[in-house]
Parts: sequence; structure tokens; C-alpha cells
Amino acid sequence: MRRSILSSLRAHLGRLVAACLAIVLGVGFGTLALTVHSSASHGIDQTIGKANAGVDAVVANDQRSIEAKDLAAVRKLPQAASVVGDTSAFLQVSWAGRVRPDHLGVQALYDTSRIAGPRAAQGRLPASTLEIALPARLAEKHQVAIGSKLRLSSYDEKQWTVTVVGTLDDSTSYGMANAVATAQAVKIFQPDSYINQIKVAAAPGTTPEALAAALTPLATGLQVFTGEAWIDHEVQSFTNGIDVLGGVFGMFAVIALFVACLVIANTFTIVIAQRTREMALLRCVGASRRQVFSSVLAEAAVVGLVASGIGVAVGVALSALGLALSREFDLELPPIGLHLSPVSIVLPLLLGTVATVLAAIVPARRATKVAPLAALRPEAAPAASSKKGAVRLVFGFLLLAGGGLLLAASASSGQVMIGVAGGAISFLGVLAVGTLLVPALVRLLGALPARASGVPGRIAVANAVRNPRRTAATTSALLIGVTLISLTCVGIASVRKTFDVTMNGEFPVDVTVRTYDEKLPAGAEQQLRDIKGITQVVPVRSVEVKLGQETLSISGIEQSKAGSVVHNPQLVDQLQPGVALLDKPSMRMLNLADGADITLVAGGHKLSLKAYHATGLDPITITQADLQKLAPAAAVTGYWLASDPKADGPDVIDAVEQSLPTVKSLSVGGGLAERSSYTQVFDVLLIVAVGLLGVSVLIALVGVGNTLSLSVLERTRENALLRAMGLTRRQLRGMLAVESLLMALVAAGLGIALGLVYGWTGTAALMSTQTDGKVQYAVPGGLLVTIALVAAVAGLLASVLPARRAAKVAPAGALATE
Repeated sequence: MRRSILSSLRAHLGRLVAACLAIVLGVGFGTLALTVHSSASHGIDQTIGKANAGVDAVVANDQRSIEAKDLAAVRKLPQAASVVGDTSAFLQVSWAGRVRPDHLGVQALYDTSRIAGPRAAQGRLPASTLEIALPARLAEKHQVAIGSKLRLSSYDEKQWTVTVVGTLDDSTSYGMANAVATAQAVKIFQPDSYINQIKVAAAPGTTPEALAAALTPLATGLQVFTGEAWIDHEVQSFTNGIDVLGGVFGMFAVIALFVACLVIANTFTIVIAQRTREMALLRCVGASRRQVFSSVLAEAAVVGLVASGIGVAVGVALSALGLALSREFDLELPPIGLHLSPVSIVLPLLLGTVATVLAAIVPARRATKVAPLAALRPEAAPAASSKKGAVRLVFGFLLLAGGGLLLAASASSGQVMIGVAGGAISFLGVLAVGTLLVPALVRLLGALPARASGVPGRIAVANAVRNPRRTAATTSALLIGVTLISLTCVGIASVRKTFDVTMNGEFPVDVTVRTYDEKLPAGAEQQLRDIKGITQVVPVRSVEVKLGQETLSISGIEQSKAGSVVHNPQLVDQLQPGVALLDKPSMRMLNLADGADITLVAGGHKLSLKAYHATGLDPITITQADLQKLAPAAAVTGYWLASDPKADGPDVIDAVEQSLPTVKSLSVGGGLAERSSYTQVFDVLLIVAVGLLGVSVLIALVGVGNTLSLSVLERTRENALLRAMGLTRRQLRGMLAVESLLMALVAAGLGIALGLVYGWTGTAALMSTQTDGKVQYAVPGGLLVTIALVAAVAGLLASVLPARRAAKVAPAGALATE
């Protein structure tokens, strides 16, 4: 049988190419996920290990902060040979070209004879109080050269001019990028400088465990770690996100591999069906059922092993490329190089091979059930129905009903895991009833091309539904990918819409600009309007008033313009003459309830108003007309700004912060920063999810093309007869294109419909408890239409090669073949 297996593989290699490609994509994706995760974890582990070399124990902040007396007590410990306090000052630095200073952490240098510390990449480390060394990436970002002068300032407005004497080696740094200075300098910059940790090297003969035990009584309210435990703690804090990301990548890899299994099973089913006579002949010459079964599985194992090996190589190559590209971006992560662990190589190889063999079991069993003499007769047309098929349909409808009930329960109760179970069960139900549902949808959708293109169109529709099981299996692979992509798009769009409505309630104004002790320049409003991304600017006047023992700031805004910058319509409607809108702290401090009377007094003017609670505005906000009654000379002290939703939030905020250069201290607030951070997360999630799921769609389209290719071989004489009866090559190619297009559109339409249902119920389950049931549902029409168009175009492309192959066959030669 070994010779038969090898000859069979050589003879049918072309038919197995699509299955091989599906395996390569699935395994390659899995290898990529595992290799990137392994490389990132290893890189972070190595970097943190180098940064803490020589550390035998660490005292860290916990229930309280480390104080100077704690550091002094540890230094007296006889079990400690070297004790360093990892101390930092938090300052502001004025970069060239920036209007206002940025934040900068400055770490104190310490004795590195036993414990590793910062190292200079270029230049040297600081040696005097007015010298500083910057992280290499930070110096490059702000174009600071060695020898440059920088102005540092503390929060109590003290200033120093320091010289940059070196840049730091980033290969052993992680977390926030801090500059370094001498311990004396840090003490001058911030006398009560913050102690991050106390790092201790053990005296000779003292184990890290004994050292940690000796430190514990001295560190009440603090955490004590051995050196190894501290490294594990720091690695965990960094790799937790990577572990989550690795789990997400792994989930998508499993999806891709599952889709590949569908393609493999379909491929082997068709190939074995076409080799029925060949296998029957083997049975006639003495091969047993077991030998036939084993030969099919052996073929699958060889195909799986070779394709998985190629997939592993592709995955490793893509990992190396991705890691190389990641170094070009400042991700604030330690240096990460390619690291190949045995798991990242062996596991995808093993899974790919085993998955291929498992996918071939059902086709192999089907091959052994045909009697030799029956198999030597011409193959009968596939049965339209069977007892087994009827049972499958009943089971599928039961799964649909059960899954639907779980989805409804999840949406109403907010239990996400119930929704996941309901989605999986109902989707299995859709796959189970696919042999009934998919052909019906193909017939419905194929009515138009059947009428428009005449006989070729009707033949295409008939061919698409000729074998319901094959058609359902082919579309199922594509259906999985489209459903997951649609679910992701709908879910993220709905969560974003829900989040936007919630943000409009919490932060109704995009950007607020205010000064407290300075006068705004005359052209301030126009300068702010000129900022790219700012669409509206409304001035705000303010005055200080006394309410009992408290002094509060009253802000006044023109009522007619408030709606252009306040995104909460309810607040805009409430802002009426005679009404004061107070934030929650002000309401609590003044002991007021909604609708209570409040009297404001300023400069001999008195104003009585109704107080109402408002979230996201100034402490007390009234109309400008009311403010003029209270303080006719109230000056403009700030502005409320609205931004373009399509603008880059961080760039807009940075531009606002760097505006109005004559103003020394400018307070910039509002909800744009938080809104932008979440929007960026949503955008990245959407791009990553669609990109990753696109791999499964690509695999599924390989399966569509493979099915058409094998169907062309199966219908060689039929196509030749049609050609002999007058069907042109163009009509034959069009017929196959329509057949492929119908399957792709049915999968796309059904997948989008399921994606809408799953996306909405998932949003309800996820957000109902977060938003008090105020869930917003979105239909990202543009994205869903794009998904359908991409599926249609991809379906047409999948038919190109099979159609060309069919059109090249001469009618006479094809009719003569057996």
C-alpha cells in the first residue's frame, strides 16, 4: 500500500494544492501568533532580568509609600551588602520648539558595583548637580544633542539649566523613560523625592530568602520580594497584556485552522468521490477496508505534515518581519528579537498534521463503505434526502432554537458567557441546517441571473444546488469568516455608539481652555479657530462669588451658542435664563437638591436662580445674560471648543496646549483626550480583528476555488456536451462565475445577517450593566456593504482558474474520456 499511497499523491497532487494552501495559511497564522508571543515574553524577561542583575531582595510600595527612614533602616541590616534607593523627582522640561513644558521623570544614580543601574549609550553619565543624561529615544524624539542645555522646572516654580552629557542605553530599560542625574541633584530638584523601590544585594553567605525574611519586619505596610520574585512580578505586569493579546491571536488562529479543516474535509470528500473506481479496483485486487481507510489517512498525514512544515516556515518568516518593523515604532517596550521556542514550532506542526488527518476521517470512512462491484458501476447522482439528513435537520433546528433562547437571556441579563454559548450553539444549528438553507437561498438569489442570462444562468443555478451537502460545506467555511467579521464590525460600531452617548453625558464639551491669573490675548479666539480639527469656539466669561463660607467660580456662556459646543442636548435645553447648572461636588457642598433656589452675590449685585445638577460642565454654569446681571464687567477667561470627529484627538489637544504662546499657564481640559484614547482602541481592535479574520476568509475562498476546480473535473463530459451543443467558452466561464458568485453572496448575506444578530446581542450583554440599560445599536452600513462586495469579487476571482481550465478542454476530446 505504501507504493500505492505515493503514486496516488503524485497523481492527484494538483487536486490537493488547495487543501495544502489552506493548511499553510492556518498553520502559518498559528505559528505567527505563538512566535510573536514567545519573542515578546522572552525579550521582556531578558530586559527586566538585566535591569535587576545583582538584586537579591526588593522592598516595594504597597499600603503606604517608602520613606527615607525605611531606606536608613534597611542600610543598617547586617545581611545587606549593598542597598540602593531607586529614587525619582518629577519635573517639567522645556523642549526646543515647544511653547509649554512637558513632564519629565529624573532618576537618581546609585552605586552599581553590586546592583545593575543605568548605562550610557553615548557620552557619559552625570557627575555634577547640573548635568543630566536622557533616554536615547527621548533625545532622538526631541532632537537633543550631547552638550545641549535644557531648562528644568519644579512644580513650586524653581528652575535650573542643566547640560545633557549623555544618552542612556535603552536595551535594559522598561516602563516610563526617565532621565538620570546624580543623587545630590535629584535631592535639590525635589527634596521630598519619591522612592520607587529599595534594592538590596545580600551579604556573603546570606540567601535571597533569608534576606527577604530579615527585611520583612522592617517593612510594615510595604511589599518584600526576593530578587527572582521581583523579576517575575515585573515581567507579569508587562506580559499580562501580551498574554491577553496572545490569547486573542490564538483564538483567531484556531478559527483559521477550523476553517482550514472544513476546506480539507471538503477537498478530500470530492477527491475520494472522484477516485471511487480507483479504490474499488484496489478492493477487487485484495485490499481490505482497513487498508483503504489507512491509505487515505496516510495521504492526509503526508499532505498535512508537508503543508504544516511550509506553514511553520512562513509563520516564522512573518514573525521576523513583524518584529523588525515593530522596532521602527516607539511602543515603549523593551527590545524584542526573534525567539523560537519548541512550543511555537512543534505545536503548530503537530496541530496542522493532526487537524488534516481528523478532517480526512469522515471522507476515508465513506470510501470504505462502497462495495467493489457497486463502485465499478457509474456513480449515481447524489441523493436529495436521506433519513440521516432529516435527523440532522431536526437537530439543527433544535440547536437554533436553544441558541436563540440563550442569546435572548444573555441580552436581558447582561451575562456575556451565556451569549457566547448561545452564539456558538445557534451557529452550529445554522451549519447543521445548511444543506436545506443554503440551496434554498441559492435558488432564491439565482432567480435573477437565471432569467437574465438564459440557459447558462439556469444551468449555473442548478449546478450550485446539485449537491446540497457539498454546496453547504463550501459556503460554511466562508460563512464562518464573514459572520465573525460582520459580528466584529457591528459589535464595535454599537459599543462605540453606546460609548459616544455615554461620553456625551460625562464629558459634554470636547475641549475647555481656561486661564486663572492671566488675561487672554485679544486674538485668542481666532488663534483657537485656526487650529486644524477645531470646528467651534465659544468664549466663556467667569467671576468669583461667595456662597456662605465658600468661594466659587461662576461661568457664563451665550445661550444661543451653547448647542454648538455642548454635545448633551439635555444640558443645552436646561441652560435657560434663571437656571444655574452645578456639578455634583458643588451641589453636595452647598447641600442643594434639584430645583432648589440659589442666590448669588457679586460686587453688590444679587441674582436668584434655580439650581440643577449637570455633569461635565464647570462647577456653576449660567447663561451669559444672567452673568451680565451679576457681573457686568466679567472678562473672558476661557473658551469651550468643539472638534471634528474625524480629526486626530491627541494632535488637536497638543495643538491647543501649544497655542496662545503669550499665556504662561493655560489649563486645557474636556473629554476629547479620553474619547480619543477609546476611539483609537476601537479603531485598532477593528483593524486587527478584521485583518486576522480575513485570513480565515482567504482560506475559505481557497475552498470555493477548490470546489469549483474539482467540480469542473467531475463535469468534464457534461461541459463538453454543452460546448458541443453550442455553448461558447465565454458562456461556460460565465456559468462557473455565476455559480461561484452565488455561493459567495449567499455566505456573505447569511453571515452579515448573523453578524447583526450576534453583534447586537453581544453589545446588549456587554454594555447593559455598564450603561444602566441605555445600549445603542449601530448598523455600519458602509462596512457591511464592503464585506458583501469583497465576498462577491473574491467569489468571482475564485472562479477564474477553474473557468479557464474548463474552457480549454476540447469538446470532442472530453466526450471521449471515461
